[in-house]
Amino acid sequence: MCGICGEIRHDGEAVDLARIERMKQSMRARGPDDGGTFAVGNRAFGHRRLMIMDLSSHSQQPMTDPELGLGLVFNGAIYNHPQLRAELRKLGYRFFSEGDTEVVLKAYHAWGIECLQRFQGMFAFAIWERDSGCTVLARDRLGIKPLYYSADADRFAFASTLPALLAAGGVDTAIDPVALNHYLSFHSVVPPPHTMLRGVRKLRPAHYLTLDAGGQIEERSYWSLEFRHAAPRGEAEWREGLLEALRAAVRRRLVAAVDVGVLLSGGIDSSLLVGLIAEAGISRFRTYSVGFEAVGEEAGDEFQYSDIVAEAFATDHQRIRVSSRELLEQLPAAIEAMAEPMVSHDCIGFYLLSREVSRTCKAVQSGQGADEVFGGYHWYPPMAGSTEPFATYRQAFFDRDFAEYCRVVADPWIERDFAAEFVQAEFARPGAEDSVDKALRIDTTVMLVDDPVKRVDNMTMAWGLEARVPFLDHELVEYAATMPAALKVRGEGKYLLKEAARTVIPAAVIDRPKGYFPVPALKYLRGEVLDYVRDALLGTHARNRGLFRRDYLDLLLDDPEAHITPLRGSKLWQIGLLENWLQAQGI
Repeated sequence: MCGICGEIRHDGEAVDLARIERMKQSMRARGPDDGGTFAVGNRAFGHRRLMIMDLSSHSQQPMTDPELGLGLVFNGAIYNHPQLRAELRKLGYRFFSEGDTEVVLKAYHAWGIECLQRFQGMFAFAIWERDSGCTVLARDRLGIKPLYYSADADRFAFASTLPALLAAGGVDTAIDPVALNHYLSFHSVVPPPHTMLRGVRKLRPAHYLTLDAGGQIEERSYWSLEFRHAAPRGEAEWREGLLEALRAAVRRRLVAAVDVGVLLSGGIDSSLLVGLIAEAGISRFRTYSVGFEAVGEEAGDEFQYSDIVAEAFATDHQRIRVSSRELLEQLPAAIEAMAEPMVSHDCIGFYLLSREVSRTCKAVQSGQGADEVFGGYHWYPPMAGSTEPFATYRQAFFDRDFAEYCRVVADPWIERDFAAEFVQAEFARPGAEDSVDKALRIDTTVMLVDDPVKRVDNMTMAWGLEARVPFLDHELVEYAATMPAALKVRGEGKYLLKEAARTVIPAAVIDRPKGYFPVPALKYLRGEVLDYVRDALLGTHARNRGLFRRDYLDLLLDDPEAHITPLRGSKLWQIGLLENWLQAQGI
């Protein structure tokens, strides 16, 4: 896991290496172990390294191969790199390192852009061709690794984080009205290519971008998720197939030159990962849980469940408790670590959890993706049989309708209901005919990418910690897409995964009430947390920006707990988080 960046100029000017250094410095936490820069002609590339696959200097980046005429900066993990290395050796390729980086470089030389089809893992990379002057950027199928870019007539720049591009300078920082509408409507999800800033875009998952020597950009897809139900089979056969695919996904993510732990929330998903790692023969591996102070009747931890799992599998378990005082003290740092504004309460949880985990571990498995892939959210059962799937989905998932959106923001940022148009278009695309499948597809390929997965990447990498997500193994995701929707949403949802889990983990964890990462202080804004939000929204920066209507802010500030979204989030926190993020980035 690392931070990558680069700049290609098309105006005849030399690349300013100081810009590369500023981007690298901005991403130092993503790669605390080492760094490097490579420049040639009108191109320069930078890298910050976190050593996971190969602990030697042989996998140092940027990596160049003069014999092949290629160079690479790479962020991610290719879990099948030993198998690909063996295949490439048979083709005559020689290797000077033991990691996955060199495998990516030589795979591109051997198979061209089709190498993307062979990679099992998470990745974002840039490869440059010495002789053609072409540069290729690519992102993994499910967007686990981020990749941002800015482009104009003079230059093209890219980086693993949006703040790194801001550090380089020369970026249009005006608010993008399309992104703003998505953020305040589509549960804070801003689909690619948009970001909150007009001058920064993000590469879509499962896409690659080609930049030719003349500066022409072409973006193409290399994978898509199709919901094609398989021939009928019994529930037991589905369950065994699921377990087999999940076991393979977990085993793949144990490939590393360092020990791999687990972020154990106490829910079914992370508990199942613990059980499958133990089943794979790994003993006394590390597990970690975090908890916060309760607010009123709402608990702030799920230690009772994570303890059950840790004891059942004899893990080296660590409970991490966070006081309300520490939460408030660390909020600004967590917000600064966000590549984009992320409203979910558990960002601060993952940020503080990752700080503690990174003291004893460099790589962990995490349970993100199971709800989206296997139908665990409460809005999926109502989708079954719905004759108006978009209306059903919007009622459950959207934070606001367009009428309320127009009450939130000032006139210059009101154009159209972009979020509603986007979701309707996604639901109309072929490849997911069932109403439930439509919701599962948009949640897996869009919402998951730009909410849970992004926040885990950002918060773990803020402390140089690699997070691996077995539930987003693309072969497992493809298998899940062949399952009947009814087997996923039966009962309270995630039925088939729960039944598969019964053969692995204690029933007490499976049959518990469904919970979410509890950070009550950010749902029920009170005391100093409320003051923190109020100060940002009513301060000079926010007034000068003029983004929000004052009467709407007063409505929320007068009674924050009366304004909760359908997904149980604070509307005030959502707006306050955006303003605090803009200020943290100097915008």
